[in-house]
Amino acid sequence: MSNHLRTQSLVFGIPWPELNEGLFYSDVVPHSDSELTLIDFYSRKYKNSAPLQGWLQRIQNGQISVDGRVVKDPNTILSGDSVLVYHRLPWKEPDVPHLLEVLYEDDDMVALNKPSGLQVLPGGLFQQRTVLTQLCWSVKKQNSTLNSQETHPVPVHRLGRGTSGILLCAKTKVAKTRLAAYFADGTSRVGATSNRKAERSGTRKISKIYRALVTGILVDDKVIINQPIGIVRYPGVAKGLYVASPSGKPALSKVEVLERDEKQNCTLVQVEIESGRPHQIRIHLSFIGHPLLGDPLYIAGGQPRCFDPELVDESFAQDGGYQRPTNPVPGDCGYYLHAHQLVLSHPTTNEMISITAPLSSILQTSDEANGSLGSMSVNSAN
Repeated sequence: MSNHLRTQSLVFGIPWPELNEGLFYSDVVPHSDSELTLIDFYSRKYKNSAPLQGWLQRIQNGQISVDGRVVKDPNTILSGDSVLVYHRLPWKEPDVPHLLEVLYEDDDMVALNKPSGLQVLPGGLFQQRTVLTQLCWSVKKQNSTLNSQETHPVPVHRLGRGTSGILLCAKTKVAKTRLAAYFADGTSRVGATSNRKAERSGTRKISKIYRALVTGILVDDKVIINQPIGIVRYPGVAKGLYVASPSGKPALSKVEVLERDEKQNCTLVQVEIESGRPHQIRIHLSFIGHPLLGDPLYIAGGQPRCFDPELVDESFAQDGGYQRPTNPVPGDCGYYLHAHQLVLSHPTTNEMISITAPLSSILQTSDEANGSLGSMSVNSAN
């Protein structure tokens, strides 16, 4: 193997500062919006960011400039091609872990063990406290002379904030393209006319196996779930919430029971996902009546615990944005789901790489808890 391979344990991460750096959002006013007032522009275009009164507060606070000049009058008339900049003030993001463990690394990619609670990419309340930020900081720390043209590893797929385990990141453009294609290919195969046709369409380049602890006792040792997943309107989730839906997109999960705990009324399962729909495992297991233990959002049927698509809370927080939803949202943690094993064809050498992330005690079988079967391992073979 020509690439440098790191398999020894390495943990990195920089503690989070008290406040993030805030954000700047830029817009160029289209001619179709000329003659709109400043408040109309923002309250219409970004109504998912803040209610009307929240945008009024932001404007009057001097957080918006027009062509480089701070404007505090919400009734200012806009002109076509004017440049608008909204400054979201720095804020304290919720406490999350900052340390990441390297499970595998070579010149093309790195596999991390993501802790539960840490978001992968910026979004919502988490604009700084993410895996992506730590990757960027790590590269800068290693070489302080790096300029803005230098790149850092980037995640090629997502894990839910509450999900732990293997997160694959690309270090080169070629690796990023090929690894992203692996994940997309798995999902597209499930969209084939039938599962049998998908299996005949070629050898999969990547396989993902998760561990999960679910409520109740699964009767069957093996279950195949092919329930489609779609989107519905949901308070606090601007782009909509993913749920089990007959009109949704195809999704396929293969579930295998590892251990049943009659006393605690829960089941330890292994799940291999053939597709990669958002929150797929949480939705599929809840769909068959066995939600993940501790899942605050999804209940039996693959639907949200609290659901009123018409409910909109117009109250706003100190920064003018909406208050944090009182109903559960996808980023809430508390469930037990771990990306345990990943087998893939290396993006440049085509070697088969097998990566395993350590299991927490609650996700180990009795035999694993009494031995060393849950320890981390990395293998490669021609």
